[in-house]
Amino acid sequence: MLETTQKAQEHQEGPVARSIEEQTAKIPSDVFLWSAVGAMGVSLGMQAMGRKHSSLFVGQWVPVFLMLGIYNKIVKVAGSDQFDNGTAVNNRDR
Repeated sequence: MLETTQKAQEHQEGPVARSIEEQTAKIPSDVFLWSAVGAMGVSLGMQAMGRKHSSLFVGQWVPVFLMLGIYNKIVKVAGSDQFDNGTAVNNRDR
């Protein structure tokens, strides 16, 4: 645990990164999942209507939403805020 705290103290996040983490941590993870599912549905509908190029454009949003969801989850679980307020937790204790 001491080693984890020392590593965290060596590396401090900047104010911009900290601000982004604070804001994204407020968003429920389901939002990103349902956004990806919605983009798939819209893309499928556009494909059925013959709007091929538009459907490919919207379909490319799916992995972006899923990656944002992963980022959101990582920020919630292992964000820098756990080190800033002195509540660093050792991963073996989880």
